[in-house]
Amino acid sequence: MAEITAAMVKELRGMSGAGMMDCKKALGEANGDIEKAMEILREKGLGKAAKKSDRLASEGLVSVEVSDDFKVATMTEINSETDFVAKNENFINLTKKVTKFAQECDSVDVDEIKTKEIDGVNFEEFFNTQIATIGENLVLRRVATIKAGENGVVNGYAHSNGRVGVIIGAACENEEVAKKAAGLLKNIAMHAAAMKPKYISYKELDPEFVEKETAALKAEVEKENEELKRLGKTLKHVPKYASRLQLTDEVMAEAKKELEAKLKEQGKPEKIWDRIIPGQLERFVADNTLLDQELTLLSQFYVMDDKKTVEQVLKEESEKLGGKIEIVDYVRFELGEGLEKKGCDFASEVAEQLK
Repeated sequence: MAEITAAMVKELRGMSGAGMMDCKKALGEANGDIEKAMEILREKGLGKAAKKSDRLASEGLVSVEVSDDFKVATMTEINSETDFVAKNENFINLTKKVTKFAQECDSVDVDEIKTKEIDGVNFEEFFNTQIATIGENLVLRRVATIKAGENGVVNGYAHSNGRVGVIIGAACENEEVAKKAAGLLKNIAMHAAAMKPKYISYKELDPEFVEKETAALKAEVEKENEELKRLGKTLKHVPKYASRLQLTDEVMAEAKKELEAKLKEQGKPEKIWDRIIPGQLERFVADNTLLDQELTLLSQFYVMDDKKTVEQVLKEESEKLGGKIEIVDYVRFELGEGLEKKGCDFASEVAEQLK
């Protein structure tokens, strides 16, 4: 049998566009004959898939798989060329199968997943066969998995259009609470799908970023107020702060003193201040955490009860279920997002993946 060298594999891969392991296997079957190996790849549908590999895959689906015991949640994004194929039953079934497979093989690395076996064949060969069958270029772009630790629970949600998905994990006081909290996590995942938080808590925000955003927010409101004043309308409140990261004990103590001074000025009896001040302090926090409300899950007003934040809902549900529930993991995928962070457009990224 002829020796299969790395140079031969590289040459065949360049000619066919097929995966490295597929090329090596085909060369082995062809006893080192490049042309025959090309025919073998074509017969397997891999050559056909390679011809499609230079076509942009910018549509697709985000898929979520949650284990029956709510201990593992996996999410994938698989891209197709057209929205039409994204609605195709074969493609939908493929995304579900791949997401379940990614969960079973316990990997979130796309390159590692491609080296695994699925249905008795190499994943890359299996995937290329699907490309040939479906008739469009497809790309497994990314995978995420959240695992629940002891007394933990996970859940997830994929929107009906398949363009947005969320998986969430929580640590609970005990296993009994964890079992009861699965439904709540599903609802919070739905909230996150709609409201697009980037972080779980304000504690994850960078202080320098917060200071810059605070200055920008103040300038924006002041500019709006100039127009409102010109029109004779009520001016908007200009916030002093934008995040709870800035609301230190000293800041809150000063805010309380100012509120007490106003109550005294209004002639309110001191004996009733304790009933008024907590609500006013909550209003102070809400007015001065606009950045948190935009970017962080816990500070957002809950879409199913917009008078409460997600954090308040968690606290209330924790009391109802008999133990603390704390969100510790959160991943949100939106079709095609995040590419700007890499300094390239979607076409460039897909092209890079297909090299």
